[in-house]
Amino acid sequence: MKFLALLLLAHAAFAQTWLEQSSGTTASLRAVSAVNARVVWASGAGGTWLRTIDSGANWRAATVPGAADLDFRGVQALNENTAWLMSSGSGDKSRIYKTTDAGATWKLLFTNPDPQGFFDAIAFRDALHGVIAGDPVNGDLTIFTSDDGGSTWTRRHTLPAHPEEGAFAASNSCLALTGKRDIWFGTGGLGGAHILHSADGGATWNITPAPIRHDEASAGIFSIAFADASHGIAVGGNYAKDGETDQNLAVTSDGGRTWSAAPAAAPKGFRSAVLWLPAQKAWLATGTSGSDISTDGKSWRNFHAGSFNALATSQGSVWAVGARGRVATMKFSR
Repeated sequence: MKFLALLLLAHAAFAQTWLEQSSGTTASLRAVSAVNARVVWASGAGGTWLRTIDSGANWRAATVPGAADLDFRGVQALNENTAWLMSSGSGDKSRIYKTTDAGATWKLLFTNPDPQGFFDAIAFRDALHGVIAGDPVNGDLTIFTSDDGGSTWTRRHTLPAHPEEGAFAASNSCLALTGKRDIWFGTGGLGGAHILHSADGGATWNITPAPIRHDEASAGIFSIAFADASHGIAVGGNYAKDGETDQNLAVTSDGGRTWSAAPAAAPKGFRSAVLWLPAQKAWLATGTSGSDISTDGKSWRNFHAGSFNALATSQGSVWAVGARGRVATMKFSR
């Protein structure tokens, strides 16, 4: 009873709502990266990128020259001037661009060398060290790493993919970087629902099954996040069957060595992104049928029925992006 009282008190300590903003674009947005409470970048379809430097009061939306046919499913921002964009698509449609002048110019850094490859997510640990995760090529799941800010990329040997296993470029968050060298990568498809982990920057790997549905090509793990070295959550489900609510969340409390099935009070419906909010000490999940919050990863409360694809947080600010240029920031009230 004491635990229950504390849990209810934690939920009552704050309420939250999404406040939608005018993004200046109608492109479908798939990724968002927050530098701080003022500076946020996002990206999406049609070669689109956008940026605010005033907490969303004004957004600048534009297209990377020559990239109007690309789908920027990933963005990672370093500061208000520097950001990387990742496009997702078959073969050379998967590319990495970088700007160092707030989007005035973009440099193409890397084009997928594999005709059958497909980039799913990009993350940078700092100004130099980055990781790209992608679908299997020649039987192995794809990981590239960079130690020079993305100018050059090295292919890492991972582990053989299971038949019909792949990954999802839905929210730029099937890939997560933690600690000094840890890389996490969640998979899906009929052979999927596995979590790959490297503790040494991609040199060696292990793989762990996660109890998230992977009964179709459209089902599996879509996002993974950690609150600390021990506690993590993976979310997903079947994006083609959003109304089906089973097996869409898995949790670990032992640093990813094992993953357990979602509790009965898990979010309902497909979820494309999950995020730990350090300032609020809470988990946030979102997807096509709503947003949910939890203080312990076990008991979840739905607070919004609208659709978002991706999440980001920095300095207590929280952001979401979605279809038709949808951008929102979270307002907390006591």
